[in-house]
Amino acid sequence: MSLYLHATTTPAVIREAKAAGIRGVKSYPAGLTTNSESGVVDYESFYDVFEEMERCGLVLNLHGEVPSGEGVSVLTAEEQFLPILLDLHARFPALRIVLEHCSTAAAIEAVKSCGPNVAGGITAHHLSLVVDNVVDDAFNYCKPVAKTPADRNALLLAATSGNPKFFLGTDSAPHPSIAKRGGPDGKAKHAAGVFTQPYATQYVLDAFQSGVDQGILNPHVLEPVRLAGFLGEFGRDFYREPRSLQRIRVSLNQTDPIRSVISLEDKIEVVSFRREQMTRKLEWI
Repeated sequence: MSLYLHATTTPAVIREAKAAGIRGVKSYPAGLTTNSESGVVDYESFYDVFEEMERCGLVLNLHGEVPSGEGVSVLTAEEQFLPILLDLHARFPALRIVLEHCSTAAAIEAVKSCGPNVAGGITAHHLSLVVDNVVDDAFNYCKPVAKTPADRNALLLAATSGNPKFFLGTDSAPHPSIAKRGGPDGKAKHAAGVFTQPYATQYVLDAFQSGVDQGILNPHVLEPVRLAGFLGEFGRDFYREPRSLQRIRVSLNQTDPIRSVISLEDKIEVVSFRREQMTRKLEWI
């Protein structure tokens, strides 16, 4: 469980969170994405909070973008945030930081340049999408938006590198389909977020296989030991959680269609990423 970094967050709140079993604190730049209206405007005002997080061993989870404005667009917002990441790491070197949902080659290189207390989360959908896929399909729209093919390829290479600084963070967002379409009349803002959770592992494997087929990745990246690191072990290690003893079996030959719409409590309809396409069968063993 995580806290939302907010103006009311104090060192005392961090100590209470630690005692309650909270593992991390999520930071959103104010107004940048869904439910971020009460997010961070000035990181300096939280320096005492970050110091306490260092002492308590909590993780800082960063949504790494700056708000759009003069000289900033959705395509550059992540890269322009990276100096903030580097500054926070320099000021608080013992603070564990995850740059969530990396979407650019620049973000990958920034995480690599930091010490072992900085890691990068990579989503299943960013391993497949490029900006062209976002422009023509609202259900592929998320923050940060998918970028160029070169950026997507950098994510694939990082995710399959065996570097423990990179691990899966799904950032799956089950927004109601009506919110993704801009509300009942289509005039509202479209909710940012991609729903991947029911098929997250298969989406990752499909992206890796596609990378192999295109010559971007070496076939050895599909070896189980390498997959296990990115899909679960590296993240658990970073959060200092025990590794799971559960195992899965993924079929190489059997596939199922991805459900287009998933109903929650027979009231809310959520549209799946890559709806109606085929993906591998998965079972827990």
